[in-house]
Parts: sequence; structure tokens; C-alpha cells
Amino acid sequence: MDINKIKSDFPILNRKINGSKLVYLDSAATSQKPSVVIDAVGNYYSRHNANIHRGIHTLSEEASTMFNNVYKKTASFINAAKVEEIVFTLNSTVAINMVARCLEHSIYWSSGSEIIITEMEHHANILPWMVLLAGSAGVDGLQNVKGLKVAKIKKDGTLDLNHFKSLLSKKTKIVAISHVSNVLGTINPVKDIARIVKNHSNALLLADGAQAAPHMRVNVQSLGCDFYVFSSHKMLGPTGLGVLWSKSEILKNFPAFMVGGGMIKEVYFDRATWADLPDKYNAGTPDIAGVIGFGAALDYLSKVGMENIRKHEEDLTLYCLNRLNNTPDVQVYGPQDLKVRGGVISFNVKGIPAHHCTMPLHKKLGITSSARASFYLYNDMGDVDSLIEAITKAKRIFRIS
Repeated sequence: MDINKIKSDFPILNRKINGSKLVYLDSAATSQKPSVVIDAVGNYYSRHNANIHRGIHTLSEEASTMFNNVYKKTASFINAAKVEEIVFTLNSTVAINMVARCLEHSIYWSSGSEIIITEMEHHANILPWMVLLAGSAGVDGLQNVKGLKVAKIKKDGTLDLNHFKSLLSKKTKIVAISHVSNVLGTINPVKDIARIVKNHSNALLLADGAQAAPHMRVNVQSLGCDFYVFSSHKMLGPTGLGVLWSKSEILKNFPAFMVGGGMIKEVYFDRATWADLPDKYNAGTPDIAGVIGFGAALDYLSKVGMENIRKHEEDLTLYCLNRLNNTPDVQVYGPQDLKVRGGVISFNVKGIPAHHCTMPLHKKLGITSSARASFYLYNDMGDVDSLIEAITKAKRIFRIS
């Protein structure tokens, strides 16, 4: 990987702030965008702007072809068995909410069901399941939710698989876990978890890949999960676009999430039939420009190579962990073993308030919040050095030794 060449592909990294170069270490929140993605969005609006699947004129046919090609690219990127297993959503959060809402009205759910998550989950992989379990009480009934089982993490930040296994029962209907923790950086063994789930229950397994899909090779068929979600904006693509992957037989048994134009095959005043997958989940006009921009992002990532990105981030993470661990007054959280850690490092500097917050996990760690540095393909060792310099400067400002 030619990091200088990669940096030059991202216009925002040329920006100066107060005379200093921009050092961006917040890719876990959202990634920067290369010129090819920005240009792809602009090209759609300037040359092909039209609604898709609704016209037979030239612009509509061009836009429809461009849009449909991204289904194929996305399926290939995560090795989905079928293109129709890809559903575009607003983001990962909406994708998880969609699974929760559809699950409630499907053959896979029943009264008295239980859900298993872990102590390291993002709020977006906690609240939808609480709402589901609250039932008719809905979002106003989240005061005494029953049926949510929480698997513990060990002192090193990895999942306690023995405790996780002990929570499984015939009542378990879905297990929802992060593939990579957005705080600890822990890479959960989804394949092993899937095997445990299938051997000890009839539950479905959802993996939140928001922090994994941008940074490592994902093969949904080998992972063994039933749902996988991720977001465009964390992997060089536009904001406001997410992906839900699921097995086609599950999506066929799920009800429609939203209804309206675009997702129907036939509609009358006394009946309606839904369109085939994946159009069944495309009510209304989608984010056409965003999907096309996402396609350009997938092309860019594939050209660089996900294995190369993963190796580059391992080197950066090792370098940063070593520097932080040798910086006085700094406490680092999560695994030290790079085999089970992604490019996310949360830490605290004694005496300096932080902002990043995932409330249940921080409570487990005995802290109120933490700071976070997160890496991507456009970062280098110099960016890590800038982080350490910033910590040293902050310590001087707060008069910490």
C-alpha cells in the first residue's frame, strides 16, 4: 500500500486547520471519502439523474442499471449467495431496527421469547431489542424490560463464551452481537458463536458489522450468521445508506418493513402482493446517488485489497498501543492481542475528561466515558505520533505530570 498515494485520493486530507495538516482519527464514527466516490455522486446528478425502475426513457434506464450493479458489487464484496439477499437501508441502525420489527411479526417469534446480546454492544444493538421485548408498551415501556440476556466480557475485553453458552435456551429467538466492538476493538469470533448458537438453540444470529466490513474481509456464508448489517459511510461511501444481508428464505418469511410504491407487484383496494426480493423492501425512492457512490467505494476498497487494509491497520494499532502503553497517565481498554483486535483504541488520560460514550460498557469498565482513536487505510505512523503529541499537550494544559 502506497499511503502517500492513498492520502492524495482524499481531498479533505489536504486541508489545513490553524496552519497545521489535518490528522483524522475518527473513522469508526465516519470515514473520509476519496475523489472517486465524490465524483461518482456528482456524475449521477449531472449526467444520469432520474428515478429508477419507474421509466423506460434513457436516463431512467441508465440510473436503474447503475443502481442495480451496486447490488451485485455488494453481494460480491461480502460473498452473499444471491443478489436478492442484499437490502439497502438508511444505515446499520435502521437495518437492526428492521430485523427487530419484522421478527416480531414473523414465524420466528413467539410470546415469552428471549434475546441475547453482549456487554460490549453499541446502543443501536441494544435498544431495538428492548423495544421488541417491551411489546405493546413500545418505546415508552423501557423501564422494566424482561427477556434480554447479556453475555459477559472477560477482563481482557474478549467475550466469555462459556457464559454466553449458558444463556442459550429454547426461549432464545435471536442473538445479536457486534463483529467488532466500537469501543474495545474486540473482534468477536462470529463463526464460533454461530456454531454454539446452532448447537444449543434454534435462535437466529445477527452480526453488527459496522466496524468490521470496512476493515477486513467478510464472508457471510462462512461466518454462519443469519443477518449481517453495515454502513456505507464507515467504508468510504456516502452517509445515509446501510446494508442488511440475510438469507433469502428468511427475508421471504419476513413481512414487509414499510409499504408504498416500488415494493408492490399488484395492488387493489381489497388486496396487494409484494414484489420479489430485494424490491419487497424498497418502499419509495431510494438514495440512488448514495448507492451509486457506495458502489464506487466498494470498487476502491476492492482495488486496494481488504487483506492489505487489515494488515496496515494491524501495524498502526500495534504502534499506537505501544506508544499509549508507554505514555504516563494513560489507560488503554480492550485486548492487546492483534489477532482479536481491530483498529479501534479507546483510552483515558488521568485527570482529563473524555466524550465518547457507550453507557452499559463504560459502566462495566468502571468509567463514565473514554476517548477513542480509530484508524483506516489513509492513516500512517505520523498520525499516531500526532495523537501522542496532542495527549502530551493536553496534559500540559491540564497541568498533569
